[in-house]
Parts: sequence; structure tokens; C-alpha cells
Amino acid sequence: MSPFSYQCQKTCSCTQARAGIFQTPHGPVETPRFMPVGTLANIKTVTPAQIQQTGAQMILANTYHLHLQPGEQIVHRAGGLHRFMGWEGPILTDSGGFQVFSLSQLREITDEGVTFQSPRNGDLIHLTPEKSIEIQNALGADVIMAFDECPPYPASQTEITAAVHRTTAWLKRCVQAHQRPDQALFGIVQGGIYPPLRQISAQALVDLDLPGYAIGGVSVGEPPDLIEKIVQATTPLLPQNKPRYLMGVGTYREMAQAIAAGVDLFDCVIPTRLARHANALVQGDRWNLKNRKFREDFQPLDASCPCYTCQTFTRAYLSHLVRSRELLGYTLLSIHNITELVRFTQRIRAAILADRFAQEFQSWLQPLSSKVSSSQTPR
Repeated sequence: MSPFSYQCQKTCSCTQARAGIFQTPHGPVETPRFMPVGTLANIKTVTPAQIQQTGAQMILANTYHLHLQPGEQIVHRAGGLHRFMGWEGPILTDSGGFQVFSLSQLREITDEGVTFQSPRNGDLIHLTPEKSIEIQNALGADVIMAFDECPPYPASQTEITAAVHRTTAWLKRCVQAHQRPDQALFGIVQGGIYPPLRQISAQALVDLDLPGYAIGGVSVGEPPDLIEKIVQATTPLLPQNKPRYLMGVGTYREMAQAIAAGVDLFDCVIPTRLARHANALVQGDRWNLKNRKFREDFQPLDASCPCYTCQTFTRAYLSHLVRSRELLGYTLLSIHNITELVRFTQRIRAAILADRFAQEFQSWLQPLSSKVSSSQTPR
């Protein structure tokens, strides 16, 4: 019997939003849910104990970066990713495909795989679907992602068509290479901004009856209104009895819109990246704590927020820390920002269970022209 399952607890009567539970070997994930990104087996500046207090249930790490440093065999010999990084909850590892296609300056793509130059030492690395799965099997995350081709926006329909066919072929090789029943392999829908290609890609994934499905190829340069249309067109193509994961998205509006379409899981680097630039997310707004108005503001960052930062420190103190470039400032803002995004999805979940999602989150569900979140940030 598979250790993975998805149970839908409630659906919204006005939208396709749903609340559910995704069961994993390291515990349940109550959906919809935001997942913090810990690329190198750590969420920047924040300890696992602090992450747990934010309400996060599942976190991410990255195959590409961990393969380069410290190497998957070191993680494996340490007892796997959970023990290595001291996190007891569920973990998802990205396949490395996005990083290969977005970060590597020198690369060659063939049907066999991708050859690229390591940004660390210049060595040539050959990454194939089989190698990606081998690395992820060694890392030991609960959910692992298929190796895919993720063309950046804009790309021609011809380029996207080739990427869809290659992603499908690579997925079948990933399924054959996958060796661990305690890890769920998710496939990734590609297709760019072309709905017919999205349909072809999704159908190929569904035919393989995977334990979960991801929507990829968004937040790679498209304008937000196109992201919304892509998600709305793609989500209904995926099974209702499996979790749906939208990759690389973590703004309020994008998450609310995607949840309305039926998406369950999200990840983004937004909370920690903004924190490292002295920015706090406060009820949908973005505040730069370096602004003069915060220097003598002795209120909590957000009095309604239960996080350690808001319950303990003032805006003036946080402003002092970031102006002084003290590392504690980045930690405290990261704690708050992660809590803010997790709480946003928790509030949506509660609203779905009460069948009040469409009413309570109407402002985030309006057309882009009438409301744009101030927290728009690319992946």
C-alpha cells in the first residue's frame, strides 16, 4: 500500500478551490499550503525549529545545488536529507531542471539529457532523467520531481512543442529509473502559454497515473495575467484525487487565483529573499524597513501576527537591525514573511472549509486590472 494519498475534505461552491490532506511518510500536509524553499538543505537564516513555528509543514530542497555541494552521497551517508538538515516533516526536492535551464550559461540540450558547466568549478556535468532520479533517491525526500525541460518566456510555439515532447519522454525514463516506494514521483506539465500544448502535456502525465502532478513553466518571465490564464487552463486537466502543485509561485494574488482554480501546493523564494533586502510582507503589502518612518516606530510589525518577530520586537528595532546589516534582522524578517504566507494559505483553507472562500478573498480574486498585489516578485 502506498504511503501517499490525497483526500479532499471540502470544495468551494463558487470556485474550484478545495481543502484536503496530502499524506506522506513524514506526516500530513493540510492543503492548500505554502511551502518555504530551502535550496541547499537550509532555509536561509532560519533554523528548522523556527520554521516549524511558522506553521510550515512541507519544505523544499534542490537537486541541482545539492548535487554540486555537498554531493548526494554525503547526504545519503548522513542518513538522508531529513536527518542531514534536522527537519522531521515532509520534504520535496526539485529535479534540477529549472536551475539547469535558468542558471547555466554553457549548456547543450539533447534528447539524452543536458550537459552544462558547473558554476562552482567549471567542470562539465551531464544530467539526464536517470541521473536526476538517482540523485533524488539518494537525497531521500518524500516527494521528488521528474526531470523536465523548462524554456523561459518568451519562447516560440515550435520550441515549446519540442520541450513538451522531450519532457514527456524524460518523464517515462524517470518512472523507469525511480527505485524507492517511500518517495512520490510527481510529473510536471509544460506547454508554455499554449493551452493545446498544456493539454497534450497533462494528458501524457495523467496516463502514467502518478501520485501527484505539478504545473511548471510559469513564473519564468510571463506577465501575471498570463500566469493566471495558464493555471486556469491547466489545473482542470489534472486528476481530482491527486495533489496539484504550482511551482515557483508565492504572491498573495497568484496563490489565491490558483487555489480558486484547484491548486493545492505552492513554493517560492519570496519570503526569505525579501527579508534579505529588508522587506516585510504585512497583510498583502510590502514594507521596506529601511524607510525613515520606521526608525522611531515602536509598534509590532503586525500586531495580529502570532510569529516570534511580531510578538517580541518593534518596527524600530527591525529597522535598526537591517540598517546595521545585522544578520538577526534577516532572520527575524524571514520568520515573519514565511509565517505571513503560510498563514495566508491557512486562512484560505479555513475559508474553504466554511464555504466562504469566494466571499472572504474576493479582493484577491478580482481581475488583474482591478487589483494587483504589491508583492509581485519573480521566482
